[in-house]
Amino acid sequence: MAHSACTELSAVQRRAALQLARAAITAHLAGAPPPSVPAELQSLQTSGLFVTLEKNGALRGCIGIIENAGSLGEALCEYAVAAACRDPRFPAVSSAELPALEIGVSLLQPPRPMTVASRADLLRQLEPGVDGLVIEEGRHRATFLPQVWEQLPVAEDFLGRLLQKAGLPEDYWSPRLRFSRYRSDSFTEADTPAP
Repeated sequence: MAHSACTELSAVQRRAALQLARAAITAHLAGAPPPSVPAELQSLQTSGLFVTLEKNGALRGCIGIIENAGSLGEALCEYAVAAACRDPRFPAVSSAELPALEIGVSLLQPPRPMTVASRADLLRQLEPGVDGLVIEEGRHRATFLPQVWEQLPVAEDFLGRLLQKAGLPEDYWSPRLRFSRYRSDSFTEADTPAP
């Protein structure tokens, strides 16, 4: 039976998703098999998904997939472990660190290609605080989730840092650059307390 991709979860499903992400990291660090997907999440599919880890308010890992993630439960387990152990910007999380980590999940809507005539045109079209952005040119590709606007609220800064993340100069512009934007439903353990 086909299931449509979800981009928003109920409070119960959000708690289950965060608990599953934490359980997946805990199991991986202990060398145990991945946890079972809870019933609340078993039939759900997702287009894109990112798992973000923070420690004392600072980024500690963030890995995900922009499109075609498939099963929400399986993707949560995979990308939670990847955020903890395979983000190239950070050493792998240790078991001792796990209690200090705050886990966040972002469910992405499918990206929509943008038509832009210039850098100024792109900046005019972006909706700060709302749009996630993907940039691509050849082997250069990067994305910022919508919540990155909290650290970079000015569109020019947001774009410049994203270009740098893709391995390009922050003032780079080329007609070969391609852009897509998306929205997401993001939630963390701090804003999704247990009942």
